[in-house]
Amino acid sequence: MDYEICNSWSDRTPLHEAAYQGRLLHLRTLIAQGFHVDTLTMDRVSPLHEACLGGHYGCAKFLLDNGANVEAVSTDGATPLFNSCSSGSAACVRLILQRSASINTTYQLASPIHEAAKKDHKECLEMLLSHGARIDLELPVVGTPLYSACMARAASCVEVLLRSGADVQAGCEEDSPLHAAVRGGGANIVDLLLDFGADGYCRNAEGKAPLDLSTPNSAVRTALQKRGPCPLSQLCRFCIRRSLGRKHLHRASSLSLPHSIKEFLLHQ
Repeated sequence: MDYEICNSWSDRTPLHEAAYQGRLLHLRTLIAQGFHVDTLTMDRVSPLHEACLGGHYGCAKFLLDNGANVEAVSTDGATPLFNSCSSGSAACVRLILQRSASINTTYQLASPIHEAAKKDHKECLEMLLSHGARIDLELPVVGTPLYSACMARAASCVEVLLRSGADVQAGCEEDSPLHAAVRGGGANIVDLLLDFGADGYCRNAEGKAPLDLSTPNSAVRTALQKRGPCPLSQLCRFCIRRSLGRKHLHRASSLSLPHSIKEFLLHQ
């Protein structure tokens, strides 16, 4: 779900407008004139929401320095962190996280990690993961961040999630990320998922395998059909990565193995 700035434009204040447009000097003047830093619209949108949605680091920092609520939640469940991920502003994401914002949402349709993943904002996603965002958080209808990224053909974020240890089979209920990639028409993403061990024969709630969802003569169908049985080296990589687990994947680089094998294990 894309977050709307406000459904009721009539109750937007000059403070909201200045924050969204990145007009820092005007923002300072308005606060000095007595506007409250956490003035809310009818939809509970704060100026900080707007600054982050516009990707304006300077305005966001000024508002926070003057007491803005970093955990403000709109009626749609959006937080300043969610809006920062939506705009793709890594600077705003970093700022909000530094102010101890809650990273794992409790609102189904406004999850920061899902928003960063589907918008293909790689740097924002990496920051969220480094701060402990739940990589396999599955939300009703939305699915996991990997599923969202596959649906949106957000290739760089699909790769970040897979390299970081996302479950390649965890999608949306019985629909796998591979099903989503096929629906999205991303042949490169299909290849990537298969490289990380996606099951090309798994069936969803309708009993359909990924191949069943592909269009005849499409690049996606070709990508699915060209894959034969996994070679032994690939099976060994899957086994070792599963044994290490997501939290210990980084330890593969310190194993007593040739450098080329370490790179192979880490998909480098």
